[in-house]
Amino acid sequence: MMKQQLQSMLALQDEINTLVNDNWRAQDFAWYRAIWVESAELLDHYGWKWWKKQEPDMDQVKLELVDIWHFGLSLELQQGSPETVAAHMLEELRAAQLSAGDFRADLEAFTLNTLASRQFDLVGFAQLLADAEMSFDELYQRYVGKNVLNRFRQDNGYKDGSYVKNWAGREDNEHLAEIAGQLDTSSPDYSDQVYRALQERYREVAVI
Repeated sequence: MMKQQLQSMLALQDEINTLVNDNWRAQDFAWYRAIWVESAELLDHYGWKWWKKQEPDMDQVKLELVDIWHFGLSLELQQGSPETVAAHMLEELRAAQLSAGDFRADLEAFTLNTLASRQFDLVGFAQLLADAEMSFDELYQRYVGKNVLNRFRQDNGYKDGSYVKNWAGREDNEHLAEIAGQLDTSSPDYSDQVYRALQERYREVAVI
């Protein structure tokens, strides 16, 4: 199941990157830099200020982890096809022996490794998932949902500003969360189901 999910996510990332730029692999985008910036945002949501009371906003923490995963997959895809990369990633993940630790310290280690290598620290990311008590299945569901929403936005005028983000008084990501919760994530065409459901909902309630 994990291998299938990895292949699916890598294929989806390749598709969205290609939608934005046909020749994205040759552009040598600074994906590692995006991960660095997202990591700082992630720490803000988790909390780090010792001079004030802060509680981790775990839903936002998980959303930021999903954003980092997008960039991590893009870095991994620089090494080969989704099938080849998925096999390598699966081997690394299965070899890792992880248990929940100090989230802040692990995030700093992950960020330092990313900046030093300019590559994706897959095991370090998996450690952050363990720290946040976020299963791989949850990562998959959240990632596919966000990826499909990004593609849906692009297909409906996000670039030229004609896309309507608020549907009937609710943001599109709220509609996405509701839709995703009603579908079977184990289905091979899960991403297609999410896209079709978004399309139907958009036509029903959005001003087009």
